[in-house]
Amino acid sequence: MLLKSIPMNSTINKIAFTFFLLLFSSGFAIAQEIIKENVVDTVKKSDTSKKQKIDGVIAKVGDYIVLDSDIDKSYLEITGAGGSIKDISRCQMLGKLLEDKLYAHQAIQDSLKVTDSEVKSLMEERLGYMVEQIGSMDKVVKYYKKNSEEEFRSYFFDILKEQKLTSEMQKKIIDGVEITPEEVRNFFKTIPKDELPVFGAEMEVAQIVVTPKVSDAEKQKVIDKLNEFKKEIQEGGSSFATKAVLYSQDPGSRATGGYYKMNRKTQFVKEFKEVAFSLAEGEISAPFETDFGYHIIYVEKIKGQDLELRHILLIPAVTADDLKAAKEKITLIKKRIEDKEITFAEAAKTMSDEKETKANGGTLINPKTQDTRFELTKMEPSLYSQISNLKDNEISSPLLDEDQSGKKKYKLITVTNRIDQHTADYAKDYTKIKELALKEKQIKAIGKWFDDKIQGTYIKINGEYRDCTFTNNWLKK
Repeated sequence: MLLKSIPMNSTINKIAFTFFLLLFSSGFAIAQEIIKENVVDTVKKSDTSKKQKIDGVIAKVGDYIVLDSDIDKSYLEITGAGGSIKDISRCQMLGKLLEDKLYAHQAIQDSLKVTDSEVKSLMEERLGYMVEQIGSMDKVVKYYKKNSEEEFRSYFFDILKEQKLTSEMQKKIIDGVEITPEEVRNFFKTIPKDELPVFGAEMEVAQIVVTPKVSDAEKQKVIDKLNEFKKEIQEGGSSFATKAVLYSQDPGSRATGGYYKMNRKTQFVKEFKEVAFSLAEGEISAPFETDFGYHIIYVEKIKGQDLELRHILLIPAVTADDLKAAKEKITLIKKRIEDKEITFAEAAKTMSDEKETKANGGTLINPKTQDTRFELTKMEPSLYSQISNLKDNEISSPLLDEDQSGKKKYKLITVTNRIDQHTADYAKDYTKIKELALKEKQIKAIGKWFDDKIQGTYIKINGEYRDCTFTNNWLKK
């Protein structure tokens, strides 16, 4: 969505900016601790024997504190993620940290459930990503300036637990907020005509996918390899985790030795869940197939309804002949569409190998908005490059795609609808307007929640920060 360049006091920009301030620090890696009432500023003597302030407690919310250094850490987190801190004052940053503390504090008061096992599972996922990005656990520990992996894990666990409490509390507040068509209509009517948002040019896109058929010989090679791994592990020649790190082709778990934690509600493919829940603790499965490739699973622990497991994924190699056959098939599909034998939508429904899109004629769903429109200025570069030069009803040449795990496929893409840049129209842009109206209502609900909870919670702000002008009434004036 492209907004007009209008003053910050306009309705739409207010909503966007406020929602940003409400949510932008939920992922920050800021360590906090629970303290007693009589905590004092930490000081040390410099070489010249003068006292030099290192850090200090600048605020307290319930049992949570905010240190002066936490503001600096927040700035580092934003810049480290590529964001700008130019327009974020220390007072604004403190206000956001106070919000996070109140969320976490109230989550505990409301007995919102965040288990240690949940946090550990989340930590393993995050650590896997960090290790993959930085290179090794030692480098991660060094980056965060910790003395050991154990110290870092303890530090990171506390961060993630507080973040989880915060997110659960936020979710509880806004989950109950719903909006009616009448409220959407009234919201739209309140926007002055000269402040109506301008929505950028958009496209609706459809695709047909043909996945190369892997030969039985290549499938058998992978099955034999997985059986070999299983035998070596059972005979004590290697650990499952080591094999996963060295050989698994699952980018999401390879760095953590194939580790996943799951229950029956976890979003895994059906075949994977069925095998996982059929195993006893300590058992390794036989090789089995999913859409991703072939797996073996080792169940490490069973805790009630939760499984802690490791898996190894191997993907059968696609030969040059397999690719050639797939390209020939999709080229023939394109010709049949261009010869008017079949429509693009009909071809997608009957001949596409992509389960997610074939039922609706190949139409792609925008993962960010969950509707069928893609705004050109926010489209992923790879998709934009594939469709930007296509004319109306033109079909692309067969395109060879490769996902993160290395699986290859051919696809045809076409633009099914174009929407030019335009000022918001209630009938045409109802979904986007509803989204803005809902966000405004959620912001009001959160604001009311803060007003109520601040009054009933012990809050103290120290020193120069008492002169800040906050969005919320932290000073209880």
